[in-house]
Amino acid sequence: MRLSRMSMVTGCVLAITLFWFLYPAAAFTDEIQIQIDVAPNVLNIQSQGVIVSVHTDIAYSAVVGASVNLNGVSIQYWKADARGNFVAKFVMDEIKTLDGLKIDGYNELALFGYTTDGDTFIGRQEIRVIDIIPRGT
Repeated sequence: MRLSRMSMVTGCVLAITLFWFLYPAAAFTDEIQIQIDVAPNVLNIQSQGVIVSVHTDIAYSAVVGASVNLNGVSIQYWKADARGNFVAKFVMDEIKTLDGLKIDGYNELALFGYTTDGDTFIGRQEIRVIDIIPRGT
């Protein structure tokens, strides 16, 4: 069975219309850019640290906590700071073993997640990564 050109065009228009009906425009909005502050901002591969904290300027109540990741590393837990902003906590050993980390250089960390409205947000910060054995060990 051959479809005419008109039938194919009509089918495409119907498919696009159905797509936009099922997936509202809100799902296709641009990412919300947020400010982040990563602690520590110098990550020593040899440190005995346990947690990497990421402080944000987005309201705690606006974030789906379980959706948040840092360069693909899943969030360990989250909380609100004294201002009511979202704070994400990650296992430091998982951050230390990210593929492609530049030792003795700067590396961009990107915090990504979803808001309760279904929008995506992202914040980026460069941190320095070093590999120095701490004194006294």
